[in-house]
Amino acid sequence: MADLELEPEATPGNAEGVFGQYLGQAEEYARLLIRDGDLLGLIGPRELPKLWSRHILNSAVVADLVLPGETVADIGSGAGFPGIPMAIKQPETEFTLIEPMERRATWLADVVVPTLGLRNVQVLRARAEEAPVDSYQVTTARAVSALPKLIRLLAPVTAPGGRILAMKGSKAAEEIEESKSLIKKFGLKDFEIVTVGEKLLAEPTTVVRIGLL
Repeated sequence: MADLELEPEATPGNAEGVFGQYLGQAEEYARLLIRDGDLLGLIGPRELPKLWSRHILNSAVVADLVLPGETVADIGSGAGFPGIPMAIKQPETEFTLIEPMERRATWLADVVVPTLGLRNVQVLRARAEEAPVDSYQVTTARAVSALPKLIRLLAPVTAPGGRILAMKGSKAAEEIEESKSLIKKFGLKDFEIVTVGEKLLAEPTTVVRIGLL
């Protein structure tokens, strides 16, 4: 029974609504995660039963907040969340996946990107502090750290006039309050809690959107 509970989640019915014509690429990404996830420490086996609902679809809908032609950096990309699902859904946007761990960065660059044929994705093996300053119109991160620390990592990489998209949970409002002391230091303009995927997901994604001066 325990083994059955850890069966990978099959492609759910709402996946096509999220990815449309790019669903095949998303399914290939899921197969790579199932195949390599545990071995490379990308995603634990206990996450497989919710691979689509909690990870792939949850990440993909954030692409609704970026525009074609923009440059996006996914900081601490890990197994490719949220950057890979976003890049699949929004092929006209340029994504850079920034990941410090060698085995993860290598897997993203040498396995995921070529296998999926993602021409709009490049991988940079680096810590956030080593990433190019003021270089990306949009920066994003998922499950990296609390918002105040996240701002310290993402704001220097975000171009003036750009924005931060931080995937957050039910404590988003509290984390915003804890971050307001950083407004002047990092040139933050505004904070907004945005919900995406409401029409397609049972649990929509909550994003804190932060504008920069």
